[in-house]
Amino acid sequence: MVRSIHEDQGRLLNDFQREMVALLPRLRRFARALARDAADADDLVQLTVERALVRAGQWRFGARLDSWMFRIMKNAWIDEARSRSRWGRVFAPEEAGAQAGEDGAGAMELRLQAREVEAAMARLPDDQRLAVALVLVEGLSYAEAAEVLETPVGTLTSRLVRGRMALMAQLEERRP
Repeated sequence: MVRSIHEDQGRLLNDFQREMVALLPRLRRFARALARDAADADDLVQLTVERALVRAGQWRFGARLDSWMFRIMKNAWIDEARSRSRWGRVFAPEEAGAQAGEDGAGAMELRLQAREVEAAMARLPDDQRLAVALVLVEGLSYAEAAEVLETPVGTLTSRLVRGRMALMAQLEERRP
């Protein structure tokens, strides 16, 4: 049976879109690390997906889709930050009380710990926060994270080490 080029292209596009949908939770986590705000993160994810769909032809089949989309997201965030600074806009304030209504001591403890880690990450310098988010949270290799951040692997490694040490120090300070 002979398949047409259009059938192969349609199958590749469907595979691309299916992989992109599977990446949405990871994209949202990285967006939260970049934006530090849930609403801004959601907007950033949407912008990233839109840009990826428009540029789908630029993605090389067989290449890591997650690294490619993280790079799109990082560049979109840089564009947005530049735009905001030019127009004098400010970032939205941190959300408070977003998890009301759930009960259970264990769930509450986990949420508090997660918020402590998120707050500690938010206090890191941008370069360290992004290195930690890509390698420790998203599981990218050092080489992949360095490519996303467009920096040498050695620079990424030192940022990651400093970020990890700063996180541990901040979290130790908060323990009774």
